[in-house]
Amino acid sequence: MTHEPVDTFAAFRHAESLVARRRPLDALAALAPVLAAAPDAPSVHLLAGRAYLNSAQLLRAEAAFQRVLELDPTDHYARFALGKTLQRQSRLPEAQTQLRMAVAMNPLPEYQEALGEVNARMAVEGNR
Repeated sequence: MTHEPVDTFAAFRHAESLVARRRPLDALAALAPVLAAAPDAPSVHLLAGRAYLNSAQLLRAEAAFQRVLELDPTDHYARFALGKTLQRQSRLPEAQTQLRMAVAMNPLPEYQEALGEVNARMAVEGNR
């Protein structure tokens, strides 16, 4: 039995298109050989994190985004995505920290809005 070499670029692009089409489980299957071939590529872990997040595999998403940040601490999108992942787990102080860093690194409206949501939720929960 022979195995064809994996075209990692094509597999990565295919997984990206599957995430864009909201098919995260299919994307993760397509991404598996890419993760095996490029275990230290931040872009691969970032895409896996997005697929995990979109399929509500929050602990796996968290681990993937953490791995991206280990490899590239300046990745503002990974900080944003990690913050959103933590927010979905109701870990608001941790989410707030990551979102603050994302906003400080790149004050995109999407990042600012997410930070505002976490701040508001924390304020409401603090008044209970």
